[in-house]
Amino acid sequence: MLDVLLGLFLAFIVVADALGERTWELVAGLVVVAGSVATARRYPAVSLGIALVGTLAVPFPYGDRVPVWTVFVLVAMSYQAALRMARVRPAVLTGAAVSLLGIPVSLLVAPDGLGDWGSMMAILVFGGLSPWLLGRYVRTRGELARTGWRRAEEMESRQRLVADQARLRERARIASDMHDSLGHELSLIAVRAAALEVAAGLDDPQRDAAAQLRAGAAAATERLREIIGVLREDAAPVEPVQGDLGELIARARASGLLIDSTVDTSLAPPMVARAAYRVVQEGLTNVAKHAPGAAVVVRVTSTGAETEVSVVNAAPPAGPLPGAASGRLGLIGLRERVRLVGGTLRAGPREGGFAVTATLPHDAAPVEETPEGREAADDAVGQPTAARALEVARRDVRRSLVYAVTIPLALFGVLLAVSGIAFLYQWNSSELPGPAYDRMRVGQARADLAPQLPEHQRAARPTRGEPVPPPGAVCEYYGSGRSWLENDYAAYRLCFADGKLVSKDWFAEGAK
Repeated sequence: MLDVLLGLFLAFIVVADALGERTWELVAGLVVVAGSVATARRYPAVSLGIALVGTLAVPFPYGDRVPVWTVFVLVAMSYQAALRMARVRPAVLTGAAVSLLGIPVSLLVAPDGLGDWGSMMAILVFGGLSPWLLGRYVRTRGELARTGWRRAEEMESRQRLVADQARLRERARIASDMHDSLGHELSLIAVRAAALEVAAGLDDPQRDAAAQLRAGAAAATERLREIIGVLREDAAPVEPVQGDLGELIARARASGLLIDSTVDTSLAPPMVARAAYRVVQEGLTNVAKHAPGAAVVVRVTSTGAETEVSVVNAAPPAGPLPGAASGRLGLIGLRERVRLVGGTLRAGPREGGFAVTATLPHDAAPVEETPEGREAADDAVGQPTAARALEVARRDVRRSLVYAVTIPLALFGVLLAVSGIAFLYQWNSSELPGPAYDRMRVGQARADLAPQLPEHQRAARPTRGEPVPPPGAVCEYYGSGRSWLENDYAAYRLCFADGKLVSKDWFAEGAK
């Protein structure tokens, strides 16, 4: 429907512009409109070619009237073709072919030759190239926006998978901790039950109860081992938490870290103590990897209600180590560990260094995961990368818009400069001095007058006020000294027949 309405509008423009002028122009305009509109959707390259060929009508009537319908058709079809064409090359080749074809057409039929071709080129630049570049900008903007959002969705999905894997890794680590602690306690229960089973002084029911207790503890230990084994097989290798914070800090000092520590976990429950251990372990690992040589302050303090943990390092003296940036997966897992004991974790830059702090309640349920927490995990694995990629795509689109504006203006400026230089050269080289014109007499031979005549004839001459030329005479036109800045032109006309001057006239547009 839009194509039909566009075709009707363009046909109306052709009829309104060409009706009463030239029949062939009216017919040609309607044919161009019908052909370009009919092929616009399925064959946009053909539609653009038909619209470009229509501009060849410009040199024919130029001097009396410029056909406006060619501009309307070219603007509409160029924009539509740019929206629908996947490749640029056919449009470039078609435009170049029409531009070159316009040279012989303008030389053979146009009154002003290359001047009329220059007018046609100006229409091609502003009526064809500018809408084409604008259409390409709109198409590219749509494609890049769709591609950018698709890429953003894919990256966000991938990053959520990575974050989920980090969380599962930490849960597997917790399960391993449970195996190392709870499995040991279950084994002790089984040993004590076995000792109780063979102890003297027990009757048969008590011995049977002790046997059942031993069997149940052994079965629970085996089942726990099987579950943890499955977790360890499916998840990344885990490193169980063993030892205490004092040993961890001592090992870190032995490796070269400068640590000032205050540690007190005497009032912390086992799970909270393990979470504090993981916070300090991850903080010291990050310092060793990303801030070598920086001084570290470790503070772990426990009260009856909660345990506060902080690992703060100063700025590294020699800067971070070269290499790829951290994926920050350790912080994702650490955040999960802290959440499961009901605590909160904060990690970020502080005074040129980095700080990891956690508040661990002693008697709290796991904190429900919030959208803010998930966004923080996404940020930790680089979620803004998708946004940055989309911003790059948007910059490319904005750049294409700049090209769509500047390229036509630049081409028009070059065309205008070249045409202006050619016009001034032709104007100055076709000037006939007044005294030379006054000395010419009717009946003189053309060969005798040739030394006095200018190099070229005047192309920009009056379109009105010219006397009727003598029958059978060939007339030449030269400048009469009037400036090209004046509103109306004037010219000397010399008409020759059989090699002799038969008439000489001066005429101007404003003369009566």
